Amino acid sequence: MSGPDFENLLSVLRRELPGRPTLFEFFLNEPFYRRLSDPAFARQPYEWGEVNQMVISAFVNAGYDYVTCLGSKMKFETGEVEKKATISLNAGAVISDRKSYEAYNWPDPDAFDYSGLKTAGDLLPEGMKLIVYGPCGVLENAISLVGFESLCMLLADEPGLAKKIFDAVGTRLERYYEICAPYDAVGALISNDDWGFKTGTMLSPADLRRYVFPWHERIVEVIHAAGKPVLLHSCGKLDEVMDDIIDDMKYDAKHSYEDAILPVEQAYERWGDRIAILGGIDMDFICRSNPAQIRKRCKAMLAQTERGGGYALGTGNSVPEYVPYENYLAMIGCVLDSRD
Repeated sequence: MSGPDFENLLSVLRRELPGRPTLFEFFLNEPFYRRLSDPAFARQPYEWGEVNQMVISAFVNAGYDYVTCLGSKMKFETGEVEKKATISLNAGAVISDRKSYEAYNWPDPDAFDYSGLKTAGDLLPEGMKLIVYGPCGVLENAISLVGFESLCMLLADEPGLAKKIFDAVGTRLERYYEICAPYDAVGALISNDDWGFKTGTMLSPADLRRYVFPWHERIVEVIHAAGKPVLLHSCGKLDEVMDDIIDDMKYDAKHSYEDAILPVEQAYERWGDRIAILGGIDMDFICRSNPAQIRKRCKAMLAQTERGGGYALGTGNSVPEYVPYENYLAMIGCVLDSRD
């Protein structure tokens, strides 16, 4: 099998046909990293968002041209949230009014250590790059700080304070990406911010355009100014704002698709000539189907996108531990088999 070559993913992000079928995944999970990595590295410690030889080896052996990571440990501190299968979007909220907003200890992006990007870059094999993602996005962090229901009430009752919260989050995320983007080992960056659910956007498109999207425009601008492409990872039904994503924010690629909203095959036909389409093989399909069914759909998707390029194969979201390992192997095997 040929080694990593980030130029293939760059071709996808330019909406071109890559030199060979290309894989894309936001992240996997610790047990998969250990199973996929070389035995010499499989027992290395693992911490979310960090890169070591085990994680790099897993990405290489699975056929990816990159490895994803956080740029630093910057985050927006919230209250304690119970670790359960599902939680309330109000859990952990710490801002409820102007007094708590002013008392909140806002993180300083410049106070965090980003040297891990240099250290990780030194470990990468030739042809491989880092893709840096963020500590969640503008909307997600605002929801975590305020609570979803409370944020909706704030937008109606005190929009000035709501804007201050969004701006406080946005300006720090913009700086975070501005620091990360110039590192030589960083080939691209992901702006990860979930905006929707199965039937629509979490806030109205008008409120997204007023409070959230201007910060995404600025994040894309600072990344593009460093000469790097930027990918949007956002879940939910976003058809009402896809023109904003493509024409105003100018994202190079969109990730996260769900069959119950819009199958990736249809998303590619609808928007693939305007923005690169990444992943999209539905999570429920991956979990419930057998390997033969998965291979059939993945091969059909690769064949569909051979006409116009701009597509990399992967799941609709990410690879959590509950995904059957043999099903994951069936998906990536459709790409790896073509490299033998």
